[in-house]
Formats: sequence, structure tokens, C-alpha cells
Amino acid sequence: MPRPAPVVVIVEDESSIADAVVFALQNEGYRCRHHATGGACLDALGEDRPAAILLDIGLPDGSGFDFFRRIREASAAPVIFLTARSEEVDRVAGLEMGADDYVVKPFSVRELIARVRMVIRRQEEGSHASPPAAVPAPAATGPFAHDVQRREIRYRGALLTLTLHEYRLLEALLAHPGHVLSRGQLLERAWEAPDHRLERTVDSHVKTLRAKLREVHPESDPIRTHRGLGYSLELPA
Repeated sequence: MPRPAPVVVIVEDESSIADAVVFALQNEGYRCRHHATGGACLDALGEDRPAAILLDIGLPDGSGFDFFRRIREASAAPVIFLTARSEEVDRVAGLEMGADDYVVKPFSVRELIARVRMVIRRQEEGSHASPPAAVPAPAATGPFAHDVQRREIRYRGALLTLTLHEYRLLEALLAHPGHVLSRGQLLERAWEAPDHRLERTVDSHVKTLRAKLREVHPESDPIRTHRGLGYSLELPA
């Protein structure tokens, strides 16, 4: 029996934009659910079971940022923000909240479809990857143990609860202990579509990552800041 096509939820109050996006996605084989308000999206989430959500920031019944938090409580589907705002602070805010991507209006529908395809593929690779017959033991790097197959990192024996970008940042630092990686290098390794105008978002993710490490061992701070250069992971001798 053929696998059903992925469902993409579009939360957009401008009908002309929504119609164009729905038409293009359906031509690519996706099933679409369109909601003009965030409330309607939340009410239908259990039924829709989306593979991805396109969420407008400016909705008639509230902020897309607020609806994003409520959506995250009900669904782990990747979210792409649609925004008419061009200010860097809005884009950074969305990424720091945990959104998977953003697209600024007016946008190319072809580019949007490519981004949808990318986040769905990334989600499927993380959720349905088949483990090999012989799973290697987690690699130990000082007080860290990195299980690549499960995409898990332990610190001093404690499993860290990391967002996707926190995991990739720490993974990049673990791969080069003692080496200084610039914000640009970390952005390239941790984001699928890095925008180097947003390099400062790396700082925010490093801050939350440090906080999680301190919860395990308050006396330690293995991530070192190099002013004007970037970050490195310093391990005990």
C-alpha cells in the first residue's frame, strides 16, 4: 500500500498568499491544510498530523510567536515562519525559539517548497533512520559521551536535553576540542540554511547550552569564549 503524501499545514490569513502556496505544494504531491488563524490551526492539529507547518507571524487572532509555543506543546513537526518583517531581531527571535527556518515575504514559492522539502527530510532522517546491525559505543571525549546513532550527548553521565541547534553546536565543538571555531563556522555546522547576517544567534544558543551544562556540574564551564574569534571546548587535562 503506497505511503500517504505528507501533510503541510499553512497558517496564513492572506488568501492570495495561502492559495499560491497551497497550489504549489499540491503540485509537488503534498496534502495541504490551510487555516486563516492560529486558533483554527491549534484546534485541528490532532487531526492534521502535519509533516511541516508554515506559520505566519502576523495573524489576526494573535502573534505567530505565541502560537508557535502552543503548537510546540502539541506537535513536534518542523515549523517555518512566514514573515513580512525584514528586521533581523524578528528572524533571530524565531530561530532562538526553536523554529526550523523562516522565509521573508515576498518570497519565491519555489524556494519555499525547497525549504519545506528540506525540513521534512531532516525530520524523517532523525526519526526513522534505521540503526546498523552493530551499533558502536558512544564516543568519549573527556566528560562527554556522544552517541552518534541516537543523536544523544551525555555530560558527566547525565543525558543532556538539547534542541536540534544546541546538539549540532555541541557536536561541532566536540569534533574539534581545544580548537577555536568562529560564529560563522558554527552557523555552517548547526544550521541547514545558514544566513551569516544572523551569526549572533549562535551566542544565544551557546548561552542556553552553557546553562544546561551547569545544571549537571555548576563548577564547570567547558565552553570558552574567545572575544572577536568564537568559541572552543576546553576539556580537563
